[in-house]
Amino acid sequence: MVALTSKQRAHLRGLANDMTAIIQVGKGGVSDSLTRQIDEALEARELIKIRLLSNIDEDPEELAMALANLTNSEVVQRIGKVVVLYRPSKKKANKGGIADS
Repeated sequence: MVALTSKQRAHLRGLANDMTAIIQVGKGGVSDSLTRQIDEALEARELIKIRLLSNIDEDPEELAMALANLTNSEVVQRIGKVVVLYRPSKKKANKGGIADS
C-alpha cells in the first residue's frame, strides 16, 4: 500500500464525514471472520468506517493500526473509537477513491 499524501488523506476524510460505520468491533476483538469482513467491505467500497465498541480491551490506536496491517489498508483517521480505513479496489480501479486527488 502506498502511503497517502496529506491532500489525499484530507479528501478521504471529507468523503468519510457523511458515512455511517458499517462494521463494529466488540470484546471479541480481531478475528479471522472480522478481518475477512473488513477485507470484503474495502474491496466493495474502498473507504469504510469502523466503530470500536466501548467494551474492547485494546488501545484504539493500536487496534486501528492492526486492522490496517491485516487488511493491507491505510488508516485515514481515528477519532475516539471511530476508525476510517482506505484501500483501493483491486477489481474496480478508481471506484470512488483518490485517483487524481
